[in-house]
Amino acid sequence: MFFYIFFFFFFLMIRRPPRSTLSSSSAASDVYKRQGVGRREGSRESRMPSKELWMRRLRVLRRLLRKYRAEKKIDRHLYRALYQKAKGNVFRNKHNLMEHIHKMKNEKRREKQLAEQLNAKKTKEEACRNKARKQELKRRRKEAAEAQTAAVAAKKAQVAAKKAPA
Repeated sequence: MFFYIFFFFFFLMIRRPPRSTLSSSSAASDVYKRQGVGRREGSRESRMPSKELWMRRLRVLRRLLRKYRAEKKIDRHLYRALYQKAKGNVFRNKHNLMEHIHKMKNEKRREKQLAEQLNAKKTKEEACRNKARKQELKRRRKEAAEAQTAAVAAKKAQVAAKKAPA
């Protein structure tokens, strides 16, 4: 019996956090509640300048581009194109830039694959054409040889016919 009571209280002690933790955590969360319109001093621009936000975002994007170039994930041409686009405010954030990079790389890979398939198709068709040409040439030579042998046989028959009546 004593064991059950002890276990029950021990379980309660583990599950219930101390009161001090509750009060400190709620006080910490209250800090964020005190940011309403009436508590603000200064315009939005003075509180967090848009230029500073722009510089942060651009630095993040440029850092990512440098990292990808160093890791050989993008070549220098793609780096330069994306650098200019980042400067031109094309990408909203880092995730957006990463998506764009993956999309471009997939497009490039797809184009390369299609080019290889087209090249393979061309070589296969060329091989078929060459084979057909060889067969046609062989057939023509055979027909020419048959015609020549027929002509020779006809000439021999003519010569034999001339000699026979005399």
